[in-house]
Amino acid sequence: MFHRLSATIGALSLLLGAQFAQAAEVNLYTTREPGLIRPLLERFTQKTGTTVNTVFVQGGLAERLAAEGTRSPADVAMVVDIGNLMDLVDRNLSQPVKSDVLEAAVPAGLRGEDGRWFALSTRARAIYVSRERVPEAEGARLTYEDLADPRFKGKVCIRSGQHPYNTALFSALLAEHDEAWLRDYLTRLKGNLARRPGGGDREVARDIRAGICDVGVANTYYQGIMLSGQGGEEQRAWGQAIRIVLPNDGAMVNVSGAVIARHAPNREEAVKLLEFLVSPEAQALYAEVNFEYPVRADAALHPIVAGFGTLKIGAIPLPEIAAKRARASQILDEVGFDR
Repeated sequence: MFHRLSATIGALSLLLGAQFAQAAEVNLYTTREPGLIRPLLERFTQKTGTTVNTVFVQGGLAERLAAEGTRSPADVAMVVDIGNLMDLVDRNLSQPVKSDVLEAAVPAGLRGEDGRWFALSTRARAIYVSRERVPEAEGARLTYEDLADPRFKGKVCIRSGQHPYNTALFSALLAEHDEAWLRDYLTRLKGNLARRPGGGDREVARDIRAGICDVGVANTYYQGIMLSGQGGEEQRAWGQAIRIVLPNDGAMVNVSGAVIARHAPNREEAVKLLEFLVSPEAQALYAEVNFEYPVRADAALHPIVAGFGTLKIGAIPLPEIAAKRARASQILDEVGFDR
């Protein structure tokens, strides 16, 4: 009787142990809208059995990790914008990762040399031009610098210069030129604006369609959202009114990316999640769901995005762009760009 009871207890212990071993989890802190990444996370759980506990942090993610310190349950921190990604690294809130999978999938310019950050997808800061009022041949030759040209006086629309998307663009221009050049450029660009900077990127397309402006600056994936009909028929009409221009001399590209949190309690699962997010399957989902550019060179683009033309990424390293953003922001205020 005793031996049978011991055997039964032993079997139950093995069964429970197996169940607990299978109940792996990983804790994700993210500033990305949950709907944009949910399909990816659900597929990861289906493939691995690992539960992803997602915490959406609208702002102050780095501050939260710093405040939680060694008690933080975060395993992975996922953010949008290279500046936010570098904040995590510069504040020592990430840890290095050595992964052959990540290194093979993510180009060297889109990850940290020490494995402290990895881009998961990219988006170009494109020039939107009116199909009706800007000849295709002229539009195809445009650069960011051209938007400050006198021929576009009163014809440019843009969201706030202090929005991270634009601050990153102006930081790239600062890294490429110098402070005096950027100050002059922003002053001339402000003089070309058709309206006060504001709204979102899709409102740039809206106002081009309405004839308020002829050109503007916005992210590529918004055009994917508009043309696909995801934003409704009204926004589809906005998208149909504009053409995407990717500067031939190199487009400013921003990223969504992630780090392994410094005190990650589930480090092994966290690395597996990042490796999945750069897999061909996940990269295809990024392209399909979010109209973003995959980081994998062998991943297919969404047909709408492929229709934008060849993307040539600017030569300025992303960390260098991030390092210039504070000064770029100051210069924006100095010239009163948003006023």
